[in-house]
Amino acid sequence: MENKIINKKMSFAEIIQRNSDAIEVLLGKGMHCIGCLMAMYESLEDGAASHGLDADELVDEINGKIKKKGKKTETKRMKAK
Repeated sequence: MENKIINKKMSFAEIIQRNSDAIEVLLGKGMHCIGCLMAMYESLEDGAASHGLDADELVDEINGKIKKKGKKTETKRMKAK
């Protein structure tokens, strides 16, 4: 699956569907609610606010992880050639 960039207006479900690497970041921040029914509808921004987290910082961290993994994958592909 292609690594796609996320934003704070997306629901948790959409973020996880686009890139499952976000799960590690979210759980690491104590956002264990990603598996609850409300995660289907609640935005990352709303969830961050209810957990006392800065949504923009969270987005930056998740996107950084996605980009970093994408670079590692590309490097592996180049070495395989």
